Amino acid sequence: MRPEVEVRRSAKRTRTVSAYRKDGKVIVMIPARFTRAEEAEWVDTMLGKLEKSGQRGRRTDEQLMKRAKELSRDYLHGKAVPASVRWVDNMNSRWGSCTTGEKTIRLSDRLQSMPVWVVDYVLLHELAHLLEPNHNARFWHWVDKFEKSERAKGYLEGVAAAASLELDSCD
Repeated sequence: MRPEVEVRRSAKRTRTVSAYRKDGKVIVMIPARFTRAEEAEWVDTMLGKLEKSGQRGRRTDEQLMKRAKELSRDYLHGKAVPASVRWVDNMNSRWGSCTTGEKTIRLSDRLQSMPVWVVDYVLLHELAHLLEPNHNARFWHWVDKFEKSERAKGYLEGVAAAASLELDSCD
């Protein structure tokens, strides 16, 4: 069964097409200049890509928690112990968030299709907030222990720019 699709046209978007799942439907973002035929072609293409990426290895909340424990052990001396770690589909302005008082971590499910090292970076970033809530030198000391930290930051900035997302640069 084909999911509900919402097409969003943007005059700012000139060449790129992107798609993601949100609230049970697929959002496809295309340049405003596309014809209806191009729109239909791209919707089909992006639905296929999302389906393929979903089959390729959607990670579960349990796998995410297991990975959080491994990253805490390897980079934070096991000091960051989250109460819960889960994927969410309603995070539009961040890649992840941490509620330090409750020790809960949420990652945007838009990360699901990204390389493992990018997900690891975002997860480690949020775990570091359990040790240091602010983006100060102590916080970055923990995060920058991750060998692909700078590469992951650049990757996420590139994805955000390509999708014309207004994301907080730190998260």
